[in-house]
Amino acid sequence: MTTTTPPVTLDDIRDAAARLKGVAHRTPVLRSRTLDALVGAEVHLKCENFQRVGAFKFRGAYNTASRLAPEQLARGIAAYSSGNHAQAVALAARELGSTAVIVMPEDAPPSKQDATAGYGAEIVSYDRYSGDRVAIAEALAAERGLALIPPYEHPHVIAGQGTAALELLEEVGELDALITPVGGGGLIAGSATAAKGLYAGIRMIGVEPEAGDDTKRSLEAGRRVAIPVPHTIADGQALHTPGELTFSMNRLLVDAIALVSDDEIRDAMRFAFERLKIVVEPSGATPLAALLAGRAGPLPRRVGVIISGGNVDAERFARLCGTAA
Repeated sequence: MTTTTPPVTLDDIRDAAARLKGVAHRTPVLRSRTLDALVGAEVHLKCENFQRVGAFKFRGAYNTASRLAPEQLARGIAAYSSGNHAQAVALAARELGSTAVIVMPEDAPPSKQDATAGYGAEIVSYDRYSGDRVAIAEALAAERGLALIPPYEHPHVIAGQGTAALELLEEVGELDALITPVGGGGLIAGSATAAKGLYAGIRMIGVEPEAGDDTKRSLEAGRRVAIPVPHTIADGQALHTPGELTFSMNRLLVDAIALVSDDEIRDAMRFAFERLKIVVEPSGATPLAALLAGRAGPLPRRVGVIISGGNVDAERFARLCGTAA
């Protein structure tokens, strides 16, 4: 799939930012002299772990849900997610006086399942290694008359996610590179649209876990490539293929994809906790891991990083950070 007219523009992202004002948090940007010295660049960390629901996903979920007609909100919303989008849709539905039904894998972190239920959503479980979450969610939506909000395959979702990069660049000015995690591709597609809309020369670098390199393979092949569902601690990036819409954008906007190991992700989580004093979930730590492990290549002078989320419970965090094995 290729596009001649961009499905998401900088104006769309600015419109989403206006819709999110006063609803989503304007998250902090952190600096660390220690980090700068280690990687040889001036690094600006956009901390979406401080966003509502603990991740950037609330931006896209609310931007999309808030555009639904009142009669659709009365019928409800459906979504499928391993955790962060699930929580985001559940909270967005509650904020808008609607209800949510979320399709989640059985092995999703219990803390993410509990938080999703805590926002009032109904959870429908499936086996991620044998079930088709999209088919399950689409069938549920059709049966109950629900509006389906996908985690990344929607222009309003992508535009909402792009507001994090827009905020970062508004605060710190022009950057030479912007690094984000890559799962389904919505965050980097929105981020790249915002970043390159403001500064055409900025370099966009995505980061995937080594076991889940579907976007890297797809970009190299020039078409969407499917891999077996990856086994990685970065559960938010455990996808088998990029989205069709997001890939059509990212093949034009993304300059490089770096890969990191699970051990490098653990090291980054530990560094963030010990030196930056923040809790970052595995998927959110992948860009920091790429910096610390030198996986992002030679760095330019000013680098932005989107820390996508911090949803990890204390027991799992301690287990992951307590050992490199």
